Amino acid sequence: MNQNGRRIVIIGGGIAGLCAAVYAQRSGYQAEVLEMHTMTGGLAMSWHRHGFTFETCLHWLVGSKPGSEFNRIWREVCDIDQLRFVDPAEFVRMETEHGESLRVFTDVDRLEKELLEHAPQDAAAIRALTRDIRTLSKFRIPEPGKGWSTNWRTYLRDLSCVPTLRRLANISGGDYGKRFTHPLLSRFFGEGEMGQLSAIALVISLAWMNAGDGGYSIGGAQALIHLIERKLTSLGGHVRCGAKVERILVENDSAVGVQLASGETIAADWVISAADGHATIYELLGGWYKNAAIDRNYQTMQTFPSYLQVSLGVGMDLSDLPWSVSRILDAPIRIDPETEVKQIGFRIFHFDPTFAPPGKTAITSMLMTRNFRYWTDLYKDDPERYRAEKNRVAEAVVSALERKIPGVRRAIETVDVSTPASVMRYTGNWKGSMEGWFLSPGGSFRPLPNKLPGLRRFTMVGQWIAPGGGLPSGPMTARPAIRAICKEDRVAFLPVVKAEKKPHWRLRTP
Repeated sequence: MNQNGRRIVIIGGGIAGLCAAVYAQRSGYQAEVLEMHTMTGGLAMSWHRHGFTFETCLHWLVGSKPGSEFNRIWREVCDIDQLRFVDPAEFVRMETEHGESLRVFTDVDRLEKELLEHAPQDAAAIRALTRDIRTLSKFRIPEPGKGWSTNWRTYLRDLSCVPTLRRLANISGGDYGKRFTHPLLSRFFGEGEMGQLSAIALVISLAWMNAGDGGYSIGGAQALIHLIERKLTSLGGHVRCGAKVERILVENDSAVGVQLASGETIAADWVISAADGHATIYELLGGWYKNAAIDRNYQTMQTFPSYLQVSLGVGMDLSDLPWSVSRILDAPIRIDPETEVKQIGFRIFHFDPTFAPPGKTAITSMLMTRNFRYWTDLYKDDPERYRAEKNRVAEAVVSALERKIPGVRRAIETVDVSTPASVMRYTGNWKGSMEGWFLSPGGSFRPLPNKLPGLRRFTMVGQWIAPGGGLPSGPMTARPAIRAICKEDRVAFLPVVKAEKKPHWRLRTP
């Protein structure tokens, strides 16, 4: 690989930072990723407890279908053919504690049949929903960082989707659900925090799955992270874990490197931040390079909430259950002094053999809260009460699961609880947010500027640039950022050469 002698330092070893490093290395730069944690991934994380693995990120991967537009983007940063994908038959199963249930299928024809059988009184609204799913199943994501000359075919093909996209983007999931009289179908579209999310997020996810382009990769998010890191190191790039950046070094309004918490300084021709946006602007750069628009964004734009995750290692084979269950509770669970939940979700990982020993199952439940300060203050000021509160929430979750699966309590071998304090400690994500900017109805889906006013030789990538976040925000922000750097330096932007097509392992659950 020919190198151009220029060095790029990338702050943050999440998916955006690793993708940026791959693109930079392929384009002739020497890329070094600095990650404060002991492993890469950032929010795309999993961890091990007593023989079980618990996942906190991946529900589905846009681009899992060979030949799709985003599959080609993933091929630029990793050998995606090495992943094994599962296509779940059900998106989720909605349940009450009294035996009522509703299956939300990923195949739109099965979904329409199921919903019409359970809620014939909602036939018009159901057919409008499935029509939207079929329409958006044709939607194609334009190639990141390229304009009309490259994407014109995609833009023309997407024209028929634009009215549907605009309509769904301007209504919340909760309001969209009000058109259905069937209580479980109405509740599927969300309440509380997630009910405020733009309806487009849920409907387009169903569309991706219907098109076969939203599968789950065995091994979770870390399986993808390891592939991208492997690609980077094969190209000669470097990753340093346990390297916390304390300050971005600036001379004459140009970024010239970074200083680590250890005191070590690292010089660079370019600095890229794939770290938390708020910390980058207001801490690593001391708030010197911002304007009123940036301040307004961080003062007024809503972030995704934070969360607690209760993870259970269960000594039972639960493969007869759906992979995702959402239970409507008779009595709410109190998460913290400001938060109660009336609906609880369980992800039952029987479909991923890497997450538990044979005959056993990993189960996780994510509980959202915006009261991150309660948990961070407890962790810092009252560790004993912090542990007691974690145990209280875990007990409430186990009790809810016991009501669904009698006898499961006796089979639980390990319990793990992460809180907003855990998220902030390991990832530094502002407010413990699970992603970045919240997709509110009527909000803009356009990327935010990745440059800061008055600062040269610096750019940002990741979820704080792309509202909605998620794994695709990695390559979608990294690719145009490196392309722009190459243009400024007058060097060729050379994405990864297309890999030879290999057999693609795939399983569809019944």
